[in-house]
Amino acid sequence: MSLHINLYVLLILLIITLLGVINTLMAKINQTKNQHNDVSDYVASIINTINSVRYGNLIARLDKHPNKDFNEVSKCINRMIETLNDREKMIVEYQGELRRKNDFLQVIINSLSDCILVLDEDYKIIQYTKNINQWFGDDKKYLNSSILKHIKISNEKEINELNEDEIFIENSNDKRYIATVTKLNSEEHSNNYLMIIKDVTNQKEIETLKEDFVATLTHDLKVPIIAESNMLNFLLSEKFGALNEKQREAIENMQNSNKELLELVHIVLDTYKLKDSGIELYKQPVVLSKLINEVAQEMQPIADVTKNSLIIKIKEDNELLLDKMQMKRVLKNLIQNAILYGKSNSDIEIKLSAKDKNALIKVKDYGKGIPKEDIAKVFNKYFSANKKFRKIGTGLGLYLSKAIVEAHEGTLVVQSEENKYTEFCITLPL
Repeated sequence: MSLHINLYVLLILLIITLLGVINTLMAKINQTKNQHNDVSDYVASIINTINSVRYGNLIARLDKHPNKDFNEVSKCINRMIETLNDREKMIVEYQGELRRKNDFLQVIINSLSDCILVLDEDYKIIQYTKNINQWFGDDKKYLNSSILKHIKISNEKEINELNEDEIFIENSNDKRYIATVTKLNSEEHSNNYLMIIKDVTNQKEIETLKEDFVATLTHDLKVPIIAESNMLNFLLSEKFGALNEKQREAIENMQNSNKELLELVHIVLDTYKLKDSGIELYKQPVVLSKLINEVAQEMQPIADVTKNSLIIKIKEDNELLLDKMQMKRVLKNLIQNAILYGKSNSDIEIKLSAKDKNALIKVKDYGKGIPKEDIAKVFNKYFSANKKFRKIGTGLGLYLSKAIVEAHEGTLVVQSEENKYTEFCITLPL
């Protein structure tokens, strides 16, 4: 009987112990469920905050969490959002500054008197400045249209070859325009072109007035210069009495100066004749070696002043149909330049040869040379190195010389190295 009572007591104790364990386990399970729910709620709040930021709400923040670890995460996320907000403000300010600069640049471009266009690879207009309306007509049909529908080129160049070349605009026949086209130096726009059109009507009118004035003045100067030359010839012929040695020397110097002045007048007049009607040639058979020797004899007294020797080298001689007077003018100009810019007390070489069915005449001096940046300009109208060295000159000599040689279907080119030499080469077809 007592054994049964003990077993019963033990059973009751076991049941009580099991119930305690079960209660403890249930408490743990409920705590875990609560923690899981807490984590889920926290993750959901993070997702909601991130989505708000994603759609531009940069003032969204995570609330403070009682869990220490969760709260640290919240602080980190909030700091990231604050950093994004600061960057957003910087970007907005930068974009505003870019817009202001772009608007200012656009105002400057639209204020230019030149018309600026951007062309695609097919020369269609894809962008332009506002003043296109004044020149092309206010029909707003030029976007994506070919530039060739609105302009005509005065020479046979392609659009991409234009470099201050004259063009004609369809709706502005009373105006004068020049255009320059350059390829855009950009990977993104490598096939596009920038075209700048300038209205040069006023400049052309001023240039014409200036040239007409100079031509008229020069023509009027020619008469008294010739009269003075004739009077000097009378004096030298002693028709007004005998001259002593000093008087003769003085009059001869005056006569030489008078010849130089008359030559300058002829150069100016011939330059304007060239513009109006071109060069009129009177060709005759000319032996080149005789022509060179004749010019050299005339120029040697001038070379003697600077102690230069004119050295003639004949490799191959030829007879050509030339305008002897005009070709003498070219050779004199080249030799005079060699004397003027060459080194004193040095040789000036005049070479005659032939190559590839062409006669070559070269004039070479060993003096100042021509700077690289000026070589391309030496044949330009009114360009003169005289200005650099404070000497008198019209700047028309080489311009006219090149025109005379080209009228003979030849070429005139120059090679030079500064402070070493300068060589002009005339090429004439045989």
